[in-house]
Amino acid sequence: MKTKTLAGSAILGSLVIVIDYLMKYSGLKIPFPWLPYLKFDFTGVPIVLSLLFFGLTSGATTSTIAFLAILIRSGDVVGASMKAVAEFATILGMAISAKLLKKSSRFEKGISLMSGVTCRTVIMFFANLMIISIYLSPLIAAFNVIQGAISILLAYFIHSTIIHRAHLFAVATEN
Repeated sequence: MKTKTLAGSAILGSLVIVIDYLMKYSGLKIPFPWLPYLKFDFTGVPIVLSLLFFGLTSGATTSTIAFLAILIRSGDVVGASMKAVAEFATILGMAISAKLLKKSSRFEKGISLMSGVTCRTVIMFFANLMIISIYLSPLIAAFNVIQGAISILLAYFIHSTIIHRAHLFAVATEN
């Protein structure tokens, strides 16, 4: 790993931990109305940012950090595993679409969003079949579509803002 990638992964991994603990202990997690044990949060945003800035290896690293942070905080192996798998599936879908598309594609972000959400939903559908009834699967799929879209859209917004600001800073320092 390059030093820049390693440092960026460490920073975003730390942010995953901070967001996880903040969301848990502040009560800011929003329960999914039909299955209240599923909760919306922003832990996936730094994981998607890891992918966007540094690549799939960095995203996998931050997903692993999320798993460890949740496991240490809660002691819940299944919950921590499911969260890490869901977030990794999201960035895996995004990475696959990035490999298949040209960077200049006008629809790159939209296709990335759809493939990330689709990959997350499909993988979590099958992962959840091991622990819950198939009758709850449509609700879990709906939750994963919404949670995946939240993570990806917020990460794209933050990513584009940082890139724009960095460009403005670079232009200002040249003059």
